[in-house]
Amino acid sequence: MDHDPFRWGRPNDATYGGYNTKIAHANPQAGNAAMPTMNTQQPIVTGTSVIAMKFKDGIVIAADNLGSYGALARFDDVERLFPVGENTVVGISGDISDLQYISRLLEDLEIDNNYDYDGHSLRAPHIHEYLQKVFYARRSKMDPLWNSTIVGGFDDEGKPFLKYVDLLGVKYSAPTLATGFGAYLASPILRKVIFEEKDVEKVDEETARNAIKECMKVLYYRDARSLDKYSMITITKEKGVVFEKNLRSENQSWRFAKDIKGYGTQKV
Repeated sequence: MDHDPFRWGRPNDATYGGYNTKIAHANPQAGNAAMPTMNTQQPIVTGTSVIAMKFKDGIVIAADNLGSYGALARFDDVERLFPVGENTVVGISGDISDLQYISRLLEDLEIDNNYDYDGHSLRAPHIHEYLQKVFYARRSKMDPLWNSTIVGGFDDEGKPFLKYVDLLGVKYSAPTLATGFGAYLASPILRKVIFEEKDVEKVDEETARNAIKECMKVLYYRDARSLDKYSMITITKEKGVVFEKNLRSENQSWRFAKDIKGYGTQKV
């Protein structure tokens, strides 16, 4: 029996002949010429939620530092927030290898822009439009980038900007955004603070930061792929990009867990 995992379930060469490497554009020069060219079928090492919201003077965005290898909390120092240009940040959840690829694309974009600098810097709408084109192009090639991203900053008119784009190239905007489990667990909390666009002018920086911190704590309670160590970026016109790393969820209380069925010792 052939125990090579790459050959499990395949016809025996001695009976049916060798594999035709011309099928699916297989590369006969590759180390394993019997395998066709394949794309990523599912993420392996992943990062969970990114959450963000607007306030009257800017935006605030946060993401934890965990890279999960399946169900294993494998890496606790993964940075998933990337400042781009003067007043833009990109938060990325999903596959970490694709995240690294996107970060290199953004770095190359920034370098190219600086070479041809004409007084106009990259702003959030430009970055978002670029990423949407990248995601849609990869999706159209049946080789998607397994990520969801949030782009925050200021638009061309100097107003707070917050938009989302995912692996299919789907994009939309809202005054509060979240990816991953945050879309289910954090969004209701954020919408208590800002329900629609007109509420943004009523919210100051401190209120927005406290709401984000509360969401990160709830995500640590409820999302098994999250961590209590996270990074946060606040962008305002006055202070610019303020990048805070190695923050911790404070005032945690697990007393609610005793009421969860299946947790700890149960009385029948």
